[in-house]
Amino acid sequence: MTTDDAIHSGEAHGGGVGQRLNWLRAGVLGANDGIVSVASIVVGVAGATAATGALLTAGLAGLVGGAVSMALGEYVSVSSQRDSERALIEKERRELEEMPDEELEELTQLYRDRGLTDATARQVAVELTAHDALAAHLETELHIDQNDLVSPWHATFASAIAFTIGGILPLLAILLPPPEWRVPVTFIAVLIALALTGTISAWLGGSSPARAVIRLVIGGALALFATWIIGTLLGQSGVVAAALRAAGIG
Repeated sequence: MTTDDAIHSGEAHGGGVGQRLNWLRAGVLGANDGIVSVASIVVGVAGATAATGALLTAGLAGLVGGAVSMALGEYVSVSSQRDSERALIEKERRELEEMPDEELEELTQLYRDRGLTDATARQVAVELTAHDALAAHLETELHIDQNDLVSPWHATFASAIAFTIGGILPLLAILLPPPEWRVPVTFIAVLIALALTGTISAWLGGSSPARAVIRLVIGGALALFATWIIGTLLGQSGVVAAALRAAGIG
């Protein structure tokens, strides 16, 4: 296989991978946050009161606020990453224009460091520079594909939609069953959902599913239990009931 063939083959197989992993990551994290955040809110409120209006209001507030917060956070984070990548690309482009010989030697050394002989490293560097010097340096030196930069909008929409989908689950789980079954059903639904998102996140990251599932399930269970205890204590003290009456919800 020639150098050009290898380049085109890499583009065919790798093009768009960064984008797909970007929105998949944002989606899984968004769904996980939606599940835990909304579940913690509604379980905490359920510990204080069985009023359906209070549960619906708290759940919807957490759902909308969390989705907006996740979307803004992802947009800012990924935009910063994209800006950094663009700055590195422009820096590399200037260096190639101003000192091409030094850049060729740098690329040759990078291939030497990967185990190629001096002659082979020089030949590969020369051929890749002739084909697309900027792409060669970005891939080898900075591990950046200028045609596959992360998209802040993809991450924004993926996280917001995933948070909403994840948050709807505990909201339905707390509203649909009879009052005495609301908290147990929500606990079970949330832990099953977290096990699923843990499995997916482990698959995306190539790590152990069991470890990821255990972390998420234990963390989610602790969060739900803590908010339920707090809600129960506040409900018994009458603080929540008074607040709900004042808001016209209880």
